Amino acid sequence: MSHHQRRVLSVASECAPLLKTGGLADVVGALPAALARLGWQSRILMPAYRGMLDQVGSTSEVWHDDDLFGGPAVVRSGTCHGLDLLLLDAPHLFDRPGGPYNVDGRDHPDNPVRFAALSWVGAQVAIHGTADDWRPDVVHVHDWQAGLVPSYLKYAGSDVPTLLTIHNIAFQGMFSPEQLDHLRLPTWDFHSESLEYHGHVSTLKAAMVHATRVTTVSPTYAEELTTPEFGFGLEGVARMRRDRGEMLGILNGIDTTVWDPATDPSVIPYSAADPAAKAENRRALLDEFSLDEPMGPLAVVVTRLTHQKGVDLLLETLPRFVEAGGAVVVLGSGDPAHEHGLNELSSRFPRSVGVRIGYDEPLSHRMYAGGDLVLVPSRFEPCGLTQLYGLRYGAVPVVAATGGLRDTVVDATPANLAAGTATGFTFGDPRQGGIIDAGGLSFALGRAVDLYADRAAWLRLRETTMRESVDWDTSATRYADLFAEMMR
Repeated sequence: MSHHQRRVLSVASECAPLLKTGGLADVVGALPAALARLGWQSRILMPAYRGMLDQVGSTSEVWHDDDLFGGPAVVRSGTCHGLDLLLLDAPHLFDRPGGPYNVDGRDHPDNPVRFAALSWVGAQVAIHGTADDWRPDVVHVHDWQAGLVPSYLKYAGSDVPTLLTIHNIAFQGMFSPEQLDHLRLPTWDFHSESLEYHGHVSTLKAAMVHATRVTTVSPTYAEELTTPEFGFGLEGVARMRRDRGEMLGILNGIDTTVWDPATDPSVIPYSAADPAAKAENRRALLDEFSLDEPMGPLAVVVTRLTHQKGVDLLLETLPRFVEAGGAVVVLGSGDPAHEHGLNELSSRFPRSVGVRIGYDEPLSHRMYAGGDLVLVPSRFEPCGLTQLYGLRYGAVPVVAATGGLRDTVVDATPANLAAGTATGFTFGDPRQGGIIDAGGLSFALGRAVDLYADRAAWLRLRETTMRESVDWDTSATRYADLFAEMMR
């Protein structure tokens, strides 16, 4: 233990609740509070996108550079939503309309420069500290947008340890080697063991090679990344880090203050100890969608409507589920063909299938509270949060056995039910010769319908799901242990 509180600098392109396009933001925003309880102080370095400085309010300047890849830049320190932020105020890179990565559906053409700049500043802060005398013991970088931090530190001869967390390996931060000089990267390191990837530079690959340690957001996904099916071309690097014992999976948690059926303002309150009002939430959800009381379970689906999420499998299996006595409510948007297919299903079964195209946060809470089942048939899922919300709200998960879904849901086999450890229904586990297909999902739904008919067994299963630990504390402890090990 050093004399001061241990410090971690988190470098990321987004952070909830300030700015969120996906699960990465939730992790960046939730980890600091959980780590603080373990004696780690976090600061989050992220871009000051348009309007963000107004959101944060008063800040102080802690770093500046007159020429950060083509313009002046200042790092401003401030706090917001209980988070200690370092905002990279570089108007030539970040003060523009659109989202963090694109505008009107097209990527900003200078994205490689924008996020190289974020990485460069992360490395400078790690090496030299800030004007208010803050220097990290460890740097935690997230996905390709912060991927060059470990490389810049390595080229500067710094020994500050770095952890890369991969939230989605499909986005790899590719740019042409012509930009190497401009981005202050050495041309001598442009080769296949380092920066080079299929003739381009990949910032994600660079981080996978140069970071002290690599994690991803579930143990199963960490294994899957070493295979061609899931590794998106980076499985070789993943295998190398795994074989050296330098890559592991740490599950995400959820914010159990926001997601708590006992205090959630969107729902009629209930808890594992007193679950009676779960039935009232179910009734209210059926009414909201004008559905009849089903004989069997009410299933909910909250998802992006994409091939990855297995929406085609739902379209194939839901008619049979409805005919067996089930009902379904779907919330999501995405692929127009999937939206159309779901609307068609709803007009075919108007009293059993409700569909809302779009996104509605309070409605998603009402759905978990009212649902008996939550369906997550994803083809791949690094961690997945939907099933964790389901566990917390007693909407028993039906999930494909992939990534974090496999790690967080215990299948309701007769043995697991008898032992009181079951928390849901899984299908398509390749380790048992299964594949993720409509037949597997249909069989899992059939098992759920059968168990639902046994009231006592169902209530026992539901109580076990609601008592599962889904908060950040377990995972934060694993991060803290890993940081400490990296410092040694």
